Amino acid sequence: MKRRFYCEVIMLIALPVISQAQTAWSLKDCIDYGLKHFGTVRIAQYQKENARQQSRQALATYLPQISGTGTFDDNLKLQTTVLPAGVFGPEPTRIALGSKYQTNFTASAEQVIFDQALLTGIKANKPNQQRAELNDRQTQEEIIYQVSKNYYQVFVSQQQISLLQDNLERTQQVLNILKLQRDNGVIQPVDYDRTDVNYNSNKSQLSLAKTNVTLALNRLKYQMGLDQDQELVLKDSLILTQLPAVSESPFDAKNLTSYQLNENQLTLNRLDQDRIKAGYLPRLSFNARYGQMALTNEFGNSFKNFIGFGTIGLKLNIPIFDGFSRSAQIQQARIKVVTQEEQQKMNVQSYRLAFNNSQSQIQQSKINVENDDRNVKLARKVYDMTTLQYKQGTAPLTDLINAENSYRQAQTDYVNSLINFYQAKLDLEQAQGTLIPFFNQL
Repeated sequence: MKRRFYCEVIMLIALPVISQAQTAWSLKDCIDYGLKHFGTVRIAQYQKENARQQSRQALATYLPQISGTGTFDDNLKLQTTVLPAGVFGPEPTRIALGSKYQTNFTASAEQVIFDQALLTGIKANKPNQQRAELNDRQTQEEIIYQVSKNYYQVFVSQQQISLLQDNLERTQQVLNILKLQRDNGVIQPVDYDRTDVNYNSNKSQLSLAKTNVTLALNRLKYQMGLDQDQELVLKDSLILTQLPAVSESPFDAKNLTSYQLNENQLTLNRLDQDRIKAGYLPRLSFNARYGQMALTNEFGNSFKNFIGFGTIGLKLNIPIFDGFSRSAQIQQARIKVVTQEEQQKMNVQSYRLAFNNSQSQIQQSKINVENDDRNVKLARKVYDMTTLQYKQGTAPLTDLINAENSYRQAQTDYVNSLINFYQAKLDLEQAQGTLIPFFNQL
């Protein structure tokens, strides 16, 4: 009884682990996992935090700057001065001024009242944080693209395995018939060998397809941030029997994260140009200083009998001539802005080209899949009919071999067209900037 109880407890503990290991992953599950665990996600989060800290640093330049200092000096040899004759006698007199020991404690504060360059720098805080957000979004889009690409590759490779296994079984049936005919002397051994060559070729292709599935799964695990040793089982899907609808949106470059990143960089460059120009304006600041000082010729009194002092004031800094250094900086910033504006125009044309090509590719790929799917069914029908005719003795072996080769080629074309279709679908989603909506609709 006790032994049975222990067995039940162990099963209850192990059941969640077993269930988790056998859980099938959908495309949405894989992307969800990748968006949380892939390394670039953490890097993007670090960049967002870094932008926040940069914003704090920029704001700090316009807040009060307070510091304190303390000094203790032992004047080993006091500086002397000469008093002219007639002050304390007919001859010039040398005297040493000051005390041997001097102790100072001072606190000072400075508050910028007006500095247009600092104010312009603070304006860059918002674009900097927006840039970090855009980098995070671009990272998410890349993960969605790569995970989907490898997920589809796994399913296409599995479809190829299914087709090859079906073809292998059919060839095996033909081989069994040919073996009987060869053993009974109905056909020459070479006829059997020719079909056996096709059978072995199918086996090699099947083995290669299984390897491709393993490689695709490993790539998928990597893009998800999943440990390579962890088992990954994907859910069955209708994507290979019924092609998904392709949603096409009108082209608008502003929807693309890369375009928004370039615009963001343009904003930052223009602000930098304004910041350099602002260096020509005066800078006004308020300062205050307060301290305590002790002067004595005895070491024991160095920290006694302090005397306080303090000052407040305004400081105005007016740039007059810097050797045209700032002018050169302004021109460099201007050239940087106009260069990027031209680059952005070229980028828009490049984005439109990619969008147009993706539209054409998805349309052609869909037609190819439909045609190749019909070809597979037709080639299979011809192969089945030729096999029956061969069994009845009304078709030669060459017709059977040709029908088998045509069927296998139709299968290969179908698999390749599937790969091209799903790649074109992802490229179109990327070209129109809808990878995240694509993920949200899964």
